Amino acid sequence: MLTIVMIIRKLNAEVLGRESCFLWGPRQTGKSTLLRTLFPTAPAYDLLDSAEFRRLSARPGILAEECAALGWRHGHQPVPIVIDEVQKLPELLDEVHRLMSHHGWRFVLSGSSPRKLQRGGGNLLGGRAVRLDLYPLVSAEVPNFDLVRALNHGLLPDHYLASEPSRRLAAYVGDYLAEEVLAEALTRNLPAFQRFLEVAAFSNGSLVNYASVAREVGVAANTVRGYFDVLSDTLLSTWIPAWRARAKRRAILSPRFWFFDIGIVNELAHRGPMKPGSAEFGAAFEHFVFLELRAHSSYSGARYPIAWWRTASGIEVDFILGDGQVAIEVKSSEQPTSDHLRGLRAWREEHPGSRAILVCRAPRQRRTEDGLEILPWQEFLSALWDGAVQPR
Repeated sequence: MLTIVMIIRKLNAEVLGRESCFLWGPRQTGKSTLLRTLFPTAPAYDLLDSAEFRRLSARPGILAEECAALGWRHGHQPVPIVIDEVQKLPELLDEVHRLMSHHGWRFVLSGSSPRKLQRGGGNLLGGRAVRLDLYPLVSAEVPNFDLVRALNHGLLPDHYLASEPSRRLAAYVGDYLAEEVLAEALTRNLPAFQRFLEVAAFSNGSLVNYASVAREVGVAANTVRGYFDVLSDTLLSTWIPAWRARAKRRAILSPRFWFFDIGIVNELAHRGPMKPGSAEFGAAFEHFVFLELRAHSSYSGARYPIAWWRTASGIEVDFILGDGQVAIEVKSSEQPTSDHLRGLRAWREEHPGSRAILVCRAPRQRRTEDGLEILPWQEFLSALWDGAVQPR
């Protein structure tokens, strides 16, 4: 049973309909639903429909004939033309490219994996289509947002809204991930890849030791590197780089690995229900804040970089925004202590002009004598989505 909630996504018709674009996002983030809602009268081609796929793959030029039959004059296109799961038929993009160049028609080209286009030399339309990304839900899209629910269910729309998401999560991990890997011919050893996914879940939010993961999976380290590439290329994970600017302290320079959704990590790592105060809850809380920052960077159009900072002695700050203007540490504690501020203070010693924020579950915001901000997560997210946190 699904909870009925009116969700308004941050990507809207003005953004998606302004110019031709690729709209990328993992399966079940809501791309098709969003496009049907925003453009209900748009000509739409769903390449997951086997009949539609066969028809267009047999003769891609039929797209031009059907577009011509719409009767639109040049410069008078009321809605974009939508092609869903475009990565399944890369050769169709040559026809799209021609229609954009000759007629100026606008397209929204959505898909769940740009891997074939990026790695296979597919037509990326010569820069004529911007890239947009759709992520799982964010707090600002959900009325009466429930943090504990989000950390336990994840934020894929169907999973967050479900009263009991366990079967949906199991199906996503067991069926979709396997199908996606097989469809893209990414590995011949599916059991090893499935085992890899479980092991990778325990590296979520951490540095990755390829040799250690390889030993647990039972494959070569180079194979494991390839598996991590598969997750990135199919939008199931991302990496955040280490802060590399010159500093007084010697810093760790390796990136941190993150899955795209908390619920998927819960399923892969076999986490049970998480309650505030547990180590798993704290890890999921940090993951959640990262996903909010990543989505805000994209949806706001600011596209500020997100990095992390750790010294060789173990002092660290979870997230550094922009050119170091904002440093963010995340703790799920309701009563943050001076020890929780240790990394931010070390960062401020080297970057005295930086804004330093501890995001936590404290009931009220505070400011320390040396200017560090302690913000309840609700107030932090409100400020983030109001544009009051992003680097200037």
